[in-house]
Amino acid sequence: MTTSQTPRSRGRLLLIHWVPTILFNVVLPLITYNLLTDRQVSAVTALLISGGWPVIELALSFAVRRRFDEFGVLTLIFIALGVIAGLGLHSARLVLIKESAVTGLFGVVALASLVLPRPMMFYFGRKFATDGSTESVARWNGLWQHPSFRRTQRIITVVWGVAFVAEAATRIGLSYALSTSAMTAVSAVLPLVVVAALLFWTISYGRRARAAAVAKYGPAARTDAPPPAAASPVRP
Repeated sequence: MTTSQTPRSRGRLLLIHWVPTILFNVVLPLITYNLLTDRQVSAVTALLISGGWPVIELALSFAVRRRFDEFGVLTLIFIALGVIAGLGLHSARLVLIKESAVTGLFGVVALASLVLPRPMMFYFGRKFATDGSTESVARWNGLWQHPSFRRTQRIITVVWGVAFVAEAATRIGLSYALSTSAMTAVSAVLPLVVVAALLFWTISYGRRARAAAVAKYGPAARTDAPPPAAASPVRP
């Protein structure tokens, strides 16, 4: 495949890239979980069984691309955190804030990833910023050579981690201050508001950071530039 793609070919690649991801990590787990819980299967057991779909998708992704799919890993993290929360929280009040525990633990995981060679949001950025092709993944991996790109990915990871921890702490605090009915409404709205705000900020910040990087390093800092010679398509 050449580095210049027509909109149609790029759209086809994006479709091929995302359809299996959405199917195995969103649609099938949700259907499986709802079917099992409707048949009186416990929530923890239903979560464990529905987690089989992302595992299958990860195995297929590794077999085809020789790397794991970041979105599948994220789904498994959320499922694992949900199982942990489900096993540890039993009272009516604690069950109400179980989702807060899950998002809070995810925020902690994001912050903990800062000690790794590459933070969590680097991998999720690669998932959303590329079409999954060898060339686009290599371009994204090659951007790690730029200090400004590394700083950007770490800042994004910090913001997402802190935001999720703060959102969880807020919901946990409100659960003891509000009535159950009021807290149910808050729990349905607050996470959506937080995620929407994070996405808006990430897109805006990413554009500013990318423009600054292009101004400093030239076209090589763009994700649609030719892949750097040192970038490996299967580099983690």
